[in-house]
Amino acid sequence: MADELLELLNKAIAREIGVSVQYMWQHVMAMGMKSPEIKDIFEDIAIAEMKHAEKIAERLFYLGGVPTTKPTPIKVGGSLKEMIEIDLGAENDAIEMYGKIIALASEKGDSTTRLLFEEILTEEEEHQYTFSILLK
Repeated sequence: MADELLELLNKAIAREIGVSVQYMWQHVMAMGMKSPEIKDIFEDIAIAEMKHAEKIAERLFYLGGVPTTKPTPIKVGGSLKEMIEIDLGAENDAIEMYGKIIALASEKGDSTTRLLFEEILTEEEEHQYTFSILLK
């Protein structure tokens, strides 16, 4: 079952790498009247996601795993609205996955991993909220 936790941590790393690139490319490509503010949001969240990847990789390595270098598929989108809709979906997926990791880590008595993912989950929920507000 420890292998299951390591596998989930690697999936989380792949996700964090993928969205950090996705959000950074959106930062570069965002155009339109509302883009200056949104470009900064994309950039800030991209950096936060890369920091998540680093923290998760450090934990995975400590647990004896080898962090992946392969991101999940990157979906940039076209319009600002499409970009934000894609990003909201990515944050929803992360929230679901990280809830599973928290439950499994708790079940296994791994309080350090549980606490790490509770912290990251809080930030992912903030990102989800930001993207949902931008769509209003």
